[in-house]
Amino acid sequence: MGQGELTDGLLRGRGRMPGGKPPLAPAVDNFQGLTNGLEREWSYMSTTTSAAAPGASGKDNQHLSPKSDIEISQAAKMRPIVDVARDKLGIPAEHIQPYGHYKGKVSLDYISSLEGKPDGKLILVTAITPTPAGEGKTTTTVGLTDGLNYIGKKALCCLREPSLGPCFGVKGGAAGGGYAQVVPMEDINLHFTGDFHAIGAANNLLAALIDNHVYWGNSLGLDTRRISWRRVVDMNDRALRSIVSSLGGVSNGFSREDGFDITVASEVMAIFCLASNFADLQKRLGNIVVGQTREKKNIRASEVKAAGSMAALLKDAIAPNLVQTLENNPAIIHGGPFANIAHGCNSVIATKSGLKLADYVVTEAGFGADLGAEKFFDIKCRKAGLKPDITVIVATIRALKMHGGVAKEDLKGENVAAVEKGFENLKRHIGNVRKFGVPVLVTVNKFSADTPAEMEALTRLCKAEGVDCVVADNWGSGGAGAADLARAVVQTIETQPSNFKPLYADELPLAEKVRTIAKELYGAADISYDSSIKSRFAELEKEGFGHLPVCIAKTQYSFSTDPNAKGAPSGFTIPIRELRLSAGAEFVVVVCGDIMTMPGLPKVPAANNIEVGADGRISGLF
Repeated sequence: MGQGELTDGLLRGRGRMPGGKPPLAPAVDNFQGLTNGLEREWSYMSTTTSAAAPGASGKDNQHLSPKSDIEISQAAKMRPIVDVARDKLGIPAEHIQPYGHYKGKVSLDYISSLEGKPDGKLILVTAITPTPAGEGKTTTTVGLTDGLNYIGKKALCCLREPSLGPCFGVKGGAAGGGYAQVVPMEDINLHFTGDFHAIGAANNLLAALIDNHVYWGNSLGLDTRRISWRRVVDMNDRALRSIVSSLGGVSNGFSREDGFDITVASEVMAIFCLASNFADLQKRLGNIVVGQTREKKNIRASEVKAAGSMAALLKDAIAPNLVQTLENNPAIIHGGPFANIAHGCNSVIATKSGLKLADYVVTEAGFGADLGAEKFFDIKCRKAGLKPDITVIVATIRALKMHGGVAKEDLKGENVAAVEKGFENLKRHIGNVRKFGVPVLVTVNKFSADTPAEMEALTRLCKAEGVDCVVADNWGSGGAGAADLARAVVQTIETQPSNFKPLYADELPLAEKVRTIAKELYGAADISYDSSIKSRFAELEKEGFGHLPVCIAKTQYSFSTDPNAKGAPSGFTIPIRELRLSAGAEFVVVVCGDIMTMPGLPKVPAANNIEVGADGRISGLF
């Protein structure tokens, strides 16, 4: 999960634009205080003057009297999901499996019937390097989707499912913010359609089968000291990070060190999101390496006869989930892997389905472009054959000033020099995306403290890089507030062809893949590793895994491995601490810092403020 135990489910800027939420509790367990600045900016105000979207009464007052996300979502006028599917996407009602009135799964048979249709345009939303000031990728993703529909385009968004851990921990939910949300917000943030429960059950079934195999004779010769497969639960629970299992005597098995990860860190989740169909899912599940023998021979899930039963648990979950935005536009929310230990993107099935159903598909990737966009391009697009048409980089004046050296408490004061200095971070992200051959557009979430001089400086700097910079008010005005951004996206797609290509070739050795990313994207002078890592690289190459892409796990707060190195540092070294094989997901995780795959709760968890009224209405969830 990277330094600060703050990863995909904990700090993504996902919907964390201001919106009437209370300040976050102080973070603990190596969060290093980096989440403390994500308080909701009640004074957020945009200079955008677009009229409110049709049926969006009250939006004009959001900046003056801000409502919380849950207030807005609970007041939403949702349409039955079968009507949204039929009217917006042309899906007959019989191909929607409803989960209540407002959410449902799209039949895989129907999706298969669309195979001959041309694909729509694929839009990736990413961001500058995250700061405590907040950026707002999900708010922008949802707002841009509404904006495209507002200007008459057929568009939908593809998002990740939230994890219960962050919902009850520090970050809160992940359904957008203000008037750029997906609904029903409570359902999406809690149990939704049960996908995460199914993934957790599949993971834990494999764990049970491994220990059962050892108990009944261990014919595969698994070395219990080298069993790498861990159990999972979708909750922040530090007490489960490291445990001893099978205590209590001979009848309970062989005692060994074990532990739990949070469900979104499971390789099953990564597999679930990268599988192209059900047969591919079952094959990948069988390829999971669960441990080794004393001779260091890999043992796979297929050898303990687990793949079929794991796939059975995921049979319903694999169908993508359909919900709607506040403006009744379609949204597919499916899967949610961590953006460090995995690739941080929604499922391939969801994205490919969206491209057959709409003319424009807006999706996002976790963290800043150096991690999220790179993994989207080099892992997801490479494996799924996707070709993005444009990348939208989200920034805020506040965040740029932080990258320019301004303290959080001083962000409201005008500081053009800090914007210019902090622009170096955005400039590197712009250049990095262009290395993949994809056109770039910058969008800014405008805060009330942003001054005309600061905006002029940013616009001028972007223009010097040949990039348009568009202010969007997704949070305050929904689709109408993102109309200018939507028009700019369409114009860029129509006038700037994408020539997408991954950063490195499959045949490049694993260590050189890491070195390429470190030098080309991070600005590093080189990578470093000791003899044990060198031997592990050689082992993976010899075992036939050298062709896999690499998934770099490091702090999301800097191009370097030092979370305090803001802006665009260069000339540093990226140290490699560990290599982890994800044979089923088909990538190699390269650990460049402390990785925490089971978060802990803060001193005052968000769970403390959540209640259910006598009428069954939830309050305190944000």
